[in-house]
Amino acid sequence: MSLWTAAEIAAATGGTATADFAVNGVSIDSRSIDAGDLFVALAGVRDGHEFAAKALTDGAAGILASKPVDGPSVQVADTLRALELLGIAARDRSSARRCAVTGSVGKTSVTQAIAAGLALAGPSHNSVKSYNNHIGVPLTLARMPKATQRAVFEIGMNHADEITPLSKFVRPHAVAITTVGPVHIENFPDGETGVAKAKAEIFDGVEPGGVAVLNADNRWFDLLADRARVAGARVLSFGSGEGCDARLTGFDVDGARATVSAVLHGQTLRYDLLQTGHHWGLNSLCTLLMLEAMDVDRPTALAALAAFEPLAGRGAEKAVGKPGAPFTLIDESYNANPISMIAGFRTLGARKVAGRRIVALTDMLELGPEGPAMHASLAGPIDEASVDLVFAAGPLMKSLWEALPATRRGGYAETAADLAPLIAQAIESGDVVMVKGSNGSRAGVIAAALADLGRAGGGA
Repeated sequence: MSLWTAAEIAAATGGTATADFAVNGVSIDSRSIDAGDLFVALAGVRDGHEFAAKALTDGAAGILASKPVDGPSVQVADTLRALELLGIAARDRSSARRCAVTGSVGKTSVTQAIAAGLALAGPSHNSVKSYNNHIGVPLTLARMPKATQRAVFEIGMNHADEITPLSKFVRPHAVAITTVGPVHIENFPDGETGVAKAKAEIFDGVEPGGVAVLNADNRWFDLLADRARVAGARVLSFGSGEGCDARLTGFDVDGARATVSAVLHGQTLRYDLLQTGHHWGLNSLCTLLMLEAMDVDRPTALAALAAFEPLAGRGAEKAVGKPGAPFTLIDESYNANPISMIAGFRTLGARKVAGRRIVALTDMLELGPEGPAMHASLAGPIDEASVDLVFAAGPLMKSLWEALPATRRGGYAETAADLAPLIAQAIESGDVVMVKGSNGSRAGVIAAALADLGRAGGGA
């Protein structure tokens, strides 16, 4: 059964179909067209209409366009608005129970963990990658099959007033805010307070009688809980303190696995994870409460968590066979902020290692005037985690470098590319190396270079 017919697309968007066709998917990127896709010609750095012919050649069944194109299409006034309307139509024609996740840290991982549970429970749908903005959310909705029973959406922001319209698109029956911290604060005159208020916008679209899952260990819990209740949502809490609906009582790491001890609605639980990051204690409790709100039974939820592997760039581990010096690489290169940095150091510090604990760090971005001080302040958590060597790249990380004692300085460079060979040369057998930084400061370049050391002749 097709996802959309040309007539259905036209009806949903107010457009005009130039031919009869049916599509099995929706794409905004001509470089990744699957056979049978609808290609949406969005305006961007390049006009998507320039790639319509290539999309058709590569297998697209039709084009959603605002200009004449050769081949089957639905013509609309504005392709972005048409994508939004198609997403709304997908939501309204389905009886799926929907949930949404936001937060300063962990939203992608928690979204995908929830998705794993939904998939075990029946026909489901979810965000791919980090499709969490004004294009990604309606695109994810537009891709949702009519027969979907449960769906999870990731919602992000870096300015105020961005989450409200996305939440209203999704109209979730349950929402989660993983935590709130100093992320994107250069865009908020009132700092972290503004971030908290912006995250609370996720309640603006919640269906009546919905559920809000919130982190009771976060200092913004009361503000968020009050906003949730005003929106008519029932609040469920996770954290480490008494009175939480889901309370973390222990997190024990053994190699590449961890065991969580918790109390869920008064019942003692122990379950295993393929995650070693200490923050996954709370992440897993958030996931369990969300799956409960989505009518997924507990055995299914626990089975999904037990099999859920770390995502690329978000804690994935790799044994690298560097000639003469095999080591373990922990890839946290996708993103970074003060909260996730400290969580990463804590996890590394709790780990038993045969060699040394090494961190390779690049700049945390969008922190505003306090950026240099926030980088320098990482010296304390690094010391508490007994990290042996620090390698740092970028102008902001220079502040941390200068705050470190000489015994902990492994190497500094202006760029990630220049830092990578310094780390590669220093690694010894049994070391555990964690790479972490913001995507924009190219921490991934370091992670990729270190992973390549395991290839034949890749030793430094």
